Amino acid sequence: MLEQIDGIVLKTKDYGETHKLVTIYSGKFGKFQALAKGAKKPKSRMAAVTQPFVFTRFFVYLGSGLSTIQQGELLNSHRTIREDFIKTAYCSYIAELTDKLLENKSTDPFLFEQFQQTLQWIEEKDQAEIPIMMYELKLYKKAGFAPVLNQCLNCEGRQHPFVFSVVEGGFLCIRCRHIDPEAIELSQKLAKLLYLFSEVELERIGTIQMKPENVKMLQAILKAYYDRYGGYYIKSRKFLDQLDLFK
Repeated sequence: MLEQIDGIVLKTKDYGETHKLVTIYSGKFGKFQALAKGAKKPKSRMAAVTQPFVFTRFFVYLGSGLSTIQQGELLNSHRTIREDFIKTAYCSYIAELTDKLLENKSTDPFLFEQFQQTLQWIEEKDQAEIPIMMYELKLYKKAGFAPVLNQCLNCEGRQHPFVFSVVEGGFLCIRCRHIDPEAIELSQKLAKLLYLFSEVELERIGTIQMKPENVKMLQAILKAYYDRYGGYYIKSRKFLDQLDLFK
């Protein structure tokens, strides 16, 4: 069956001498792989529409075996991303995370829209840390291991202040914090922001002013949380960690 699918290229892999195996993320069919014949040839029309991060209208033959891309129409090249190695690093990270955590053909138009919005934000603005954290939390929810951020995970109380327990998987209230003596202290503002990041669409966020040390604290929390529950090694994160050393 021939399907029209608007999707973003997460990654490509060489397939034979002239072809590419393309991993596409879409709102219509979720994440899937398709063969782009001749895409490795420099003058191939497929070469332009199968670059990482491009948004393309694909015409794909979906068969019982390997799907095949018949043709593609470029909707947004996101060229600015590929021309900036830092933006490329950020987008490589969220693309790899998406590829690792989502099951094939698991449809979620909302999550796809948030991925698309995050790419757009990274392309147009200098600060990427906050939208990436927002997307990470929504992706964790889809993957089934999101932290509890709306109440105490032990007694279900909603009274601030909260601490964040990586071991227990979310917030503990002041009465239950003894469960994890190593839980991380959070100000009421940061605890509310973390919950906001997990629930609110990126397009509803204007400019959030955060001190660099608070951004780093939330990043460290999510990194430790993923390392405990994520289950997959994310190769592209290593480069981002190295970039942080020079900030």
